Amino acid sequence: MIMTGLILYVRPMISMLFLGRLGELALAGGSLAIGFANITGYSVLSGLATGMEPVCGQAVGARNLPLVGATMQRMVLLLLAVSVPVAFLWAHMESLLLLCGQDAAIAAAAQRYILLCLPDLLFQSFLHPLRIYLRTQSINFPLTACAVLAVAMHLPVNYILVSVLGFGVEGVALASALANLNLVLLLLAYIYFSGVHRATGGFTLSEKLFKDVTGWMRLARLAVESCASVCLEWWWYEIMILLCGLLANPKATVASMGVLIQTTSLLYIFPSSLSFGVSTRVSNELGANRPGAARAAARAGLALSALQGLASFLFAVSVRGVWARMFTSDASILALTASVLPILGLCELGNCPQTTGCGVLRGSARPKDGARINLGAFYGVGTPVAVALAFWAGQGFRGLWLGLLAAQGACVAVMLVVISRTDWAKQAELAQVLAGVAAPLGGDGGGERADVNGDDGGKDTAPRVKVAAPHGDEDSSLLITVQV
Repeated sequence: MIMTGLILYVRPMISMLFLGRLGELALAGGSLAIGFANITGYSVLSGLATGMEPVCGQAVGARNLPLVGATMQRMVLLLLAVSVPVAFLWAHMESLLLLCGQDAAIAAAAQRYILLCLPDLLFQSFLHPLRIYLRTQSINFPLTACAVLAVAMHLPVNYILVSVLGFGVEGVALASALANLNLVLLLLAYIYFSGVHRATGGFTLSEKLFKDVTGWMRLARLAVESCASVCLEWWWYEIMILLCGLLANPKATVASMGVLIQTTSLLYIFPSSLSFGVSTRVSNELGANRPGAARAAARAGLALSALQGLASFLFAVSVRGVWARMFTSDASILALTASVLPILGLCELGNCPQTTGCGVLRGSARPKDGARINLGAFYGVGTPVAVALAFWAGQGFRGLWLGLLAAQGACVAVMLVVISRTDWAKQAELAQVLAGVAAPLGGDGGGERADVNGDDGGKDTAPRVKVAAPHGDEDSSLLITVQV
């Protein structure tokens, strides 16, 4: 997964390279369009899709594979529906930018770029669910191989559209969308020819797809909560960029912020990949009704994330004098970046465990907890500290990053407390219901309780449940009453 992340990191860099070669106006317009698309579209689709992780992961652990296929189909339909208002917003972006006081020429260039990104909403509505569909089944190598092929095609496609055909800004946007289309087609080809789809219901629509209201409600709730968790953190970095424009020498501060965000995006690949792995392992173990193994996976992941944080801190400190030279030769930008890189490293000490902790919460179907933590940490702690230090205490650019440090510290502290107080036996019981293989007797979720030996060597208590046969749809009418 780390390799997949690194490979996909190269793609936007290629796009920015071609935008830069087109001139300042193209670079400014394309960058503005990308930022607008990230805030209003891509972050929303990515966050919503994350909601299918616990359902699919726990269904895999419970061996209810048809639910995995049905969940992917539901998520694709949900993302397609959400893409409609997003597309309408993108189509009118220029007017919104002008209302916000943006330069007319830059706004026009941004509009041309984002209009060619409209097909990308369709492609990403399939791409995100496909990646999670494979990842929750621990099918990772094909993801990497397909990403390599898609990125390998991205460079020549950019060259043909921009340098040969002269499509300009529109060519860069179209190439980016085509890269996602290629990745979707490659993943679909792998799923079809490998036969992975057969166990999860094939390519035909599930007969219960529209009839299972409960399944839709569960997925929608998890999707909205996951989206809130993802977007609250994602949007905070965009707010940081806006605040940079209010500081003295905004050109230098915004440029330095761009370099630093690219840096933290690179470092984020490692804890993000670990987070995906931990989420999959925790959800699989909970779905298999092994709470002790899920707890062990969470602890191991958090321990590894602490080592990742230390490595990221040492990297940021060691390259503080040379890192920005790869992006610019401007003395003011170099000085700002060098002064803040150690703070960025300190942020990674908290960001790595926090990101992995989010994976634990996703795997145990608790994205709401992650959303609450991010809201309190980034907006209740980080924003006031950043604004106070940057504008009132005279810290300027450093003050914004000290605000991020405060947010990361608060976030990881609360996250670790929440995870340490997790009742893993209860989460395993809930996972059986979410995975579609159990339903507590009685409408209130209660049931007669029986003592059983848990896999972690202790006595777990679990309700008497009705267990649905895991072959067939999650709404199978074949139910038997057992004690677990």
